[in-house]
Amino acid sequence: MTDTDVRIRPMRNDEFDGVRALEVAAFGDDESIGVLLDALRASWAWVPELSIVAELDAQVCAHVSFTRAIVDAPDRLVDVLVLSPVGVRPDLHRQGIGSAMITQALGLIAGTRPEPAVFLEGDPAYYRRLGFEAAGTYGFRRPSLRIPEPAFQVFRLPSFDATLSGTLVYPDAFWRTDSVG
Repeated sequence: MTDTDVRIRPMRNDEFDGVRALEVAAFGDDESIGVLLDALRASWAWVPELSIVAELDAQVCAHVSFTRAIVDAPDRLVDVLVLSPVGVRPDLHRQGIGSAMITQALGLIAGTRPEPAVFLEGDPAYYRRLGFEAAGTYGFRRPSLRIPEPAFQVFRLPSFDATLSGTLVYPDAFWRTDSVG
């Protein structure tokens, strides 16, 4: 499979229930990911066009969501994005769909969004291949001590300012659903 086999696009509103079920299945039937998606969708952090699906053979097979967050910088608050959750249909794990979707989605937002960075917590060996870097290297602090330092990562977008630093502040949906760390 190649990147060109996977087509990404914004999720349509009528697809939410199916995408929610896909995410729950991708996380091993852990319903807490569905509760997180519900909370994010109902919050200020949700940006409909940044909930992105991947299609393979005209079927939704994966989903990624970029939501609003804030960096509490020393002199101001800065709007940023958080990449979470990311889910691929279980029967398609380890086939490159997640990597292709994330790479294409980052390419789409890189030229269209004003935010300077995308943050996530995840496996550094996996996400490093996609352009993410240790966030602490740039002076960013993780929003919770439950997030292992190596898992706290950043993808710098074109408007990234090398002087930017501070603490990432997750949207309240992550805290209310205990989806941190």
